[in-house]
Amino acid sequence: MSDTAIEDRFELVQTVRFESARRLPKTPVDHPCHNLYGLAFYLDIHVMGTLNEETGWVFDFAEIDRSMKPLRDLMDHHYLNDIEGLENPTSEVMVRWIWRRLAPQLPGLVQLVLRENDVSRLIYRGPTTVTTRTA
Repeated sequence: MSDTAIEDRFELVQTVRFESARRLPKTPVDHPCHNLYGLAFYLDIHVMGTLNEETGWVFDFAEIDRSMKPLRDLMDHHYLNDIEGLENPTSEVMVRWIWRRLAPQLPGLVQLVLRENDVSRLIYRGPTTVTTRTA
């Protein structure tokens, strides 16, 4: 007979809203995103973990808010292109930029979902290791 431990896994999701202006300078001149425009972004921050029986929590939602606050303050009601690292602020570039700043502060960060409107969203699960063969 083997001993098998079973742990409950929980995934917390905190949504942060911010509004920003941007333009995508690497698009063709006739592309609508080449012009300046504003969006109301919704960022879903997913943190996974196990239940701490002492506190009854997996993770404190307030910690997610505290970790995101400096980034939100930089982006909310600002022109994204003026922020270092976001000179070409596509949603892909933005979500990776956010991940790199949040991950060290949020153990268990597993996913970010960035919604830029009602029908378009981007899911980012962090960096992965790619193995390449050498001859």
